[in-house]
Amino acid sequence: MAPKLVEYLATTRLGERGTMTLPKEYRDALKLETGAPLTILRIGDGLILMPEQKHFAQLCDSIATRLENAGITEAAIQATLPEAREQLMKRRYPKLFAGERRQAAGKTKATREKGRKEK
Repeated sequence: MAPKLVEYLATTRLGERGTMTLPKEYRDALKLETGAPLTILRIGDGLILMPEQKHFAQLCDSIATRLENAGITEAAIQATLPEAREQLMKRRYPKLFAGERRQAAGKTKATREKGRKEK
């Protein structure tokens, strides 16, 4: 059985110096040994802890180089984020946006009916 995309694993506590212990079964499952580098991502008020992947850093560098060579600026990328977020949310959570589709369909129908009356 494949691991779940998101699942609760364990609770741990920070030690005096900010250290924490990952349960052995999870270290073993991910093949993490003493001194293994971990990446910490902050998302809002939460943290995601994951094994560091050298390929990720190389990918980021490659993408940055290609964007710079193509003359694409950070500002240009930032300007596309609101639309990209909206598209992603609509694909990921279609039920949240079902009301918008009904409203848009209603406006289209009303526009067609108005056109018929004018003729």
